[in-house]
Amino acid sequence: MRGVSRPASGALGLVALMVLAACSSGPTRPQEQTPPAGGVPGGPIPYTPSPTPGGPPSTPSGALSPAVLPGWNDEDHLAAFRAYVDGCDAARAPAARAVCARAKAMATTMIVTPSDARAFFEASFSAAPAATADGRPGLLTSYFAPEYPARRRRDAEFSAPVLPKPADPRAAGDRASIEYSARPDQALAWMRAEDLFFLQIQGSGYLTFEDGTRERAAYAADNGRPFVGIARPMVQQGLLAQNGTSGDAIRAWLADHRGDQAQAVMALNPRYIFFRLDPDDDGHPAGAAGVPLTERRAIAVDPAHWRYGELVWLEADGGDLRGASASYRGLAMALDTGSAIRGPVRADLYMGRGDAAGAEAGTVRHPLRMWRLVPKG
Repeated sequence: MRGVSRPASGALGLVALMVLAACSSGPTRPQEQTPPAGGVPGGPIPYTPSPTPGGPPSTPSGALSPAVLPGWNDEDHLAAFRAYVDGCDAARAPAARAVCARAKAMATTMIVTPSDARAFFEASFSAAPAATADGRPGLLTSYFAPEYPARRRRDAEFSAPVLPKPADPRAAGDRASIEYSARPDQALAWMRAEDLFFLQIQGSGYLTFEDGTRERAAYAADNGRPFVGIARPMVQQGLLAQNGTSGDAIRAWLADHRGDQAQAVMALNPRYIFFRLDPDDDGHPAGAAGVPLTERRAIAVDPAHWRYGELVWLEADGGDLRGASASYRGLAMALDTGSAIRGPVRADLYMGRGDAAGAEAGTVRHPLRMWRLVPKG
């Protein structure tokens, strides 16, 4: 977002934490990247944190004007406005729907300028800080829609089956038992084992076959088992360095040890995702809210603390994964959720689709502050 997620009930997934904790941000792990000066157009902007801790002052009611949010002046308000218009239909509260309708009317009846967009946000919302129980920062991770090669028939390299939803997914067993009992005639496609593992963490992605055709592997069901990150046990077993648990590092290890060793490590995560194959429309997947995700402007949140369609201000700095390249600050839409996204100050930022998005997503594990933008009615 010039200022700064995962699909429905398991639709997409996350990586940085991917393997650390329950949802992470994306499969494919990141190469070290240096964002362009001034930030990525339409996306999160790297910034230098203010030396004044604690965030902007709030009014006695706990609400404040968006105009005093940290970094508000540097936001790409027009890009944020367009993302808001695309995603605000997910909102259900009457006040939120009324503000959404005003934004859509603006978008269809006038040429909206950056100044118009900024004025809209400042007139339509107040901001209220979200807080953790202990007052400490929360956590930002990131995810993406991966794109992987696949085959119609099994071979030595592409040996992992993409399985459809069984009659009773919850009775299918854990990862190891599902993989052991899978029948070749059930496979929708065949992938490299490490690619399929990351696809399941993300919850959905895109497959390219030998003849150039592309299909979307969409989340169909899961086996009901909890997500268990493999990064920590890999560090404990001496397979990876403490700060070397990016998606790229994990995936590279799995590829280098393809076979029994990699299978044993992947089996530490008992959660298994089943898929269906849909045509690739060249767009972005829908999140749990049923709305297509906007790259760098959509987040997965904990639905116990946030409502789909809410507008959120994010401020995250100080990522500790090797290769972390930026901090993130800006407006995002709450449009998704994930099994590892829990708590009032927890977000998973959707980076987009493909390798570049995955490379950045894999390095995101940043302390986070969040503000809820509350419609004024």
